[in-house]
Amino acid sequence: MKEQRGAFTSSFGTMMAVVGSAVGLGNIWRFPYLAGVNGGAAFLLLYLFLILLVGLPLILSEFVIGRATHRGAVGSFKQLAPRSRWYLVGYMGVVAGFCILGFYSVIAGWSVRFLYDSVINANAGQSYDEIAASFNAFKNTGWQPILLSAGFLGLTAFVVFKGVEKGVERWNKILMPLLIGILVVLCVNSFTLDGFGAGMSFLFSPDFSKITANTVLDALGQVFFTLSLGMGVMITYSSYVVKPENMLRSKGIVTLIDTSIAIISGIAIFPAVFTFGISPTQGPDLIFLTLPNVFGQMAGGQYVGILFFLLITIAALTSMVSIFEMMTNYMMEELKMTRRRAVLWLLGTLCLVAALCAQSQVEGSRLMIGRYNIFDFLDMLSSNYLMTIGGLLIVVFAGWHISEKRLRKVFTTNGAYNNRIFPVFRFVIRYVSPVAVAIIFLSKIGLIRG
Repeated sequence: MKEQRGAFTSSFGTMMAVVGSAVGLGNIWRFPYLAGVNGGAAFLLLYLFLILLVGLPLILSEFVIGRATHRGAVGSFKQLAPRSRWYLVGYMGVVAGFCILGFYSVIAGWSVRFLYDSVINANAGQSYDEIAASFNAFKNTGWQPILLSAGFLGLTAFVVFKGVEKGVERWNKILMPLLIGILVVLCVNSFTLDGFGAGMSFLFSPDFSKITANTVLDALGQVFFTLSLGMGVMITYSSYVVKPENMLRSKGIVTLIDTSIAIISGIAIFPAVFTFGISPTQGPDLIFLTLPNVFGQMAGGQYVGILFFLLITIAALTSMVSIFEMMTNYMMEELKMTRRRAVLWLLGTLCLVAALCAQSQVEGSRLMIGRYNIFDFLDMLSSNYLMTIGGLLIVVFAGWHISEKRLRKVFTTNGAYNNRIFPVFRFVIRYVSPVAVAIIFLSKIGLIRG
């Protein structure tokens, strides 16, 4: 008997699952910093414009493909373009997801380590250099990051094993409101800090002189990667939506929530950084070195640290669940595996890849592919090539391969919604979005520089 693929049971559950996929560490460790150093409110206006012009049409393109077929990342292309090689786009997404979970699970394990450190108040009174030395010692043990990443993958697998309704949807309906609640509490705490004014000035003071070609490239890249595009995750999630919906409105709300969380993260983080006279940074250094140093000096910093690293852990989990589910769906549909077997197979192989990624971070490790250690290689391969090329091909497929009649039928939900907007949407995904994603790809591989 064929195993049921599952479906989302409510509009709220669908929205929380999609937002959970989109909201990741990039919202917290990259977007606020980019806004601050690239003109504050000027960057935000540029970013919002690009979200509407590029991000929303791209996520809608993936949803159209999934809704048209109710199949996953590979099966959708096979159904819409039989006897062609378009299905290879789906395989690119599956490989990209596998690469991302390999190294992302290691970062998720780091967040658990720092959550534990916050609980025991390990960083109280420590300098930046002392925290950095402790973090490097932790990574150089090898086995500790491996154990934590395997545990995080196990938790991710547990959620996906429970299925679409009882796993993915139910957990996102709990975790995403919790994440937003934690952010609100951290924001309220920021209002009480001496550096609140400096933090707000860093984030929001408009400086249009800083809007350069490089700024546009940064904003375009952030728009693309913040929405989990180019992997087929949104194709898979949209295939679970069975109830009629206003696709433009629901996905517009998703992009609004995703952007709001990124902005609120900056409000929660940078007042604390400026209060203690620490230079703002981005990436892993911000989360795992700068902020633990800040929390260690702050009154009540232990509790702020607990909330913050719980926030990071939740963001990592919801993102990983979406990618894990996309790959599980592929194995169920294309390889005819049961959900149980697919989840166990993925868990085992991903634990092995994560172990190699963690071990490649050990000082003196020879686990290299060319000039990259394995961790950095998988990051580079997935973000610079697989996701961007995949995103480009997906939007070209939606704009040029799917017939206008079929595209209109799915986008407007059989003519019920957004009939007047449809020509604009089709024009954008045919002529604007492909150019924008091509620019992102060329900038990623260094052929375009700001």
